[in-house]
Amino acid sequence: QVQLVESGGGLVRPGGSLRLSCAASGRIGTISAMGWYRQAPGKQRELVATITRDGSTNYADSVKGRATISRDNAKNTVYLQMTSLSPEDTAVYYCNVAARVIYGSVYRDYWGQGTQVTVPS
Repeated sequence: QVQLVESGGGLVRPGGSLRLSCAASGRIGTISAMGWYRQAPGKQRELVATITRDGSTNYADSVKGRATISRDNAKNTVYLQMTSLSPEDTAVYYCNVAARVIYGSVYRDYWGQGTQVTVPS
């Protein structure tokens, strides 16, 4: 199995910035795509950003220009840097990876437990 541990959430002032980290561990064979999703109260979980193993990125329109996703393949870690935060960014942020376990042949999705980011109005 693969475990994900997120860190970096908390209370952020409007206009401030944050950096989230997500480290994968366990019986990891290969990690392909990594990403961040978020879920605000009363809303569905939505994509924030994804990054492929070779570094190609994709961002939600709502965070383009304010977010940067990156990864360290040697550390099996993905990061999300966001700036100019507003109350609309308040949500639980979830890390997601597509990984294949050692000796496995199938990639599956793994999710972190989520980290709360709150930007007060």
